[in-house]
Amino acid sequence: MQKPISRPLSNPPKPSLCYFFSHSVSKTTYDPPFSPISKPCKPPKPKPKPPNPNPSLHLKSNLPFDFRHSYSETDPSFEPIGFREPKRFSPFGPGRLDREWTGTSAPARDEVDVCQVEEKRRRVLGDPLTEEEVGQLVEKYRHSDCARQINLGKNGVTHNMLDDIHNHWKKAEAVRIKCLGVPTLDMDNVCFHLEDKSGGKIIYRHINVLILYRGRNYDPKNRPVIPLMLWKPYAPIYRKLVKNIADGLTFEETKEMRNRGLESPALMKLARNGKYVNVVARVREAFQTEEVVRLDCTHVGTSDCKRIGVKLRDLVPCVPILFKDEQTILWRGKRDQEQNSDISDSENSG
Repeated sequence: MQKPISRPLSNPPKPSLCYFFSHSVSKTTYDPPFSPISKPCKPPKPKPKPPNPNPSLHLKSNLPFDFRHSYSETDPSFEPIGFREPKRFSPFGPGRLDREWTGTSAPARDEVDVCQVEEKRRRVLGDPLTEEEVGQLVEKYRHSDCARQINLGKNGVTHNMLDDIHNHWKKAEAVRIKCLGVPTLDMDNVCFHLEDKSGGKIIYRHINVLILYRGRNYDPKNRPVIPLMLWKPYAPIYRKLVKNIADGLTFEETKEMRNRGLESPALMKLARNGKYVNVVARVREAFQTEEVVRLDCTHVGTSDCKRIGVKLRDLVPCVPILFKDEQTILWRGKRDQEQNSDISDSENSG
């Protein structure tokens, strides 16, 4: 019997992929082509330290006045009837000030010696400036492209503005202050608070532009400590500005005055954040012939309209009887009739 002769195959079978991977990869070591990289562990975040309850480490300021958000636009004699936020929320931050926040101000703890404060202020101001020195400073700082400028808006002389003034005084002898909005109705009040709270002196005043001089002996290293307000506190609630029935009038007379005011031509048209320097004089002049005056406050805003009415009530003086559709109606009151009756009584008695 003949044995079959084995012949070599012309096309030998190719090894499969499973065979290749099973023989190429070692069973002892595991080395994948993309091995995962272990990320380093992040260090734990440090826990915030609680505020130090020790009152001796609080920021202490020796300024001899009560801290308020606005000094020129608030009157300490008017007590609010309510608050929109709790009094415990101080705008200076928790545990940052050694004064207690009352909702409207942070009163000074120590008694103020007025004579000592005035003596210190005179010592810092030094000798008065000559006319030539004043002229040089005015020419340097009065232009609109001055780099040392602070804008004063509807909030008036604010607490944080004092820190801005001293920051400018660190590198400049004076600072230019441009006033706009409601505070320009009473520029004398603005000048008083700027000089009283900062310790400087107004050397130039033109319409709504002021130049505040720091003094000859001013030392930036010995500047006063001014703790900053971290946020603007909510305005407290005051009594109603406009009464339903004006004092000295009946309900029908008050209604008639309001209608007359709405139908009368506007005395002035006020712009938003404008210059209101001559408004008080214009209203006083109009009250010599008119009993009711209307101010067109379109685009001024409701809050600014009421602020304007409050200032005119005290400066003219007059009685605001209506705020409607951005129109302010002012009544001059019965003072003229009382004056005429007093004059007639004096003539009859004479």
